[in-house]
Amino acid sequence: MSTLKANLEILPKGLQATLVVALLCLVAFPFISDSLGSDFYKEMVTRMMILAIFAMSLDLLQGVTGLVSLGHAAYFGLAGYALAFLTPEGAAVSLWWTLPLAVLASSLAALIIGFFVVRTHGIYFIMVTMAFAQMVYFLFFDNKVLGGSDGLYINFKPSTAIFGVQTFDLDNKNHFYYFTLVMMLFVYVILRKLLWSPTGRALAGIRLNEHRMRAMGYGTFKYKLTAFTIAGGLAGLAGYLYGAQSGFVNPELMGFHMSAHAIMMLVLGGMGNFAGAIVGAFSFEILLSLFKDLPNSLGKHWQLWMGTFIVLIVIFAPRGLMGLWEKKHG
Repeated sequence: MSTLKANLEILPKGLQATLVVALLCLVAFPFISDSLGSDFYKEMVTRMMILAIFAMSLDLLQGVTGLVSLGHAAYFGLAGYALAFLTPEGAAVSLWWTLPLAVLASSLAALIIGFFVVRTHGIYFIMVTMAFAQMVYFLFFDNKVLGGSDGLYINFKPSTAIFGVQTFDLDNKNHFYYFTLVMMLFVYVILRKLLWSPTGRALAGIRLNEHRMRAMGYGTFKYKLTAFTIAGGLAGLAGYLYGAQSGFVNPELMGFHMSAHAIMMLVLGGMGNFAGAIVGAFSFEILLSLFKDLPNSLGKHWQLWMGTFIVLIVIFAPRGLMGLWEKKHG
């Protein structure tokens, strides 16, 4: 089996058709939710799409470049805090400059941290990424000026007005849903183009054999730092949307559990093609909800059921749900 097929970079036509149908369902979902008279599921799916962006950003590191990071949530949380700091108490702030600024802040943090961590390899890389993330976590957790352990409220969703003309309203849950959907598709398309670009091929080569890539004259440090910075910026995009939707940020968004959350999404969906990250994010959140809603005392032990399910996936479907689908229909 070729490495490309093993990583499912080339999506089978049947799988592509299934993903298109899933996209059409996402487009139609707000109308179904409105007919039910409840916004709960609409907000839930919006959160899933935000987490899908977060998972795709990690997939660039883990699935494409082969860099396993346990500190990726730091950039997710930083952008959420950037929105909180930029939003005044009594008015909304413009989406059009705060979103790029928040993404830039996360990218810059990833560039600085990445300058040190991508020099390491293997288990040392994993531990150093977690160490830097914990430093950022406790910087906010222990500092009352930065909100402390209580976090910060975001009282207004960003304004989309251009020269005083409101283009769409993020306070409207349908508008926020479709804006998040567009952002998710934008990130997916950009990352797929990156995957098949010369840079993407170099990153895949680094995952397979970094020593050989260096012997061929590639500056692997430069490529890994680029991937680390881009991944941090995209995680920031997800964090900004998460803060805007929830109206609240706290240090837990930067914690180890959030980074582990994203890794489990990738393991569940399948790595290296970005569609797996989306499938994993949706599947993980649906399973999480189902396990928590189990009757009697079973729901209290949802971590046990989720952990068992992930272990079974690793054993019986090591390439995730996407790989399992290809095995059955390929």
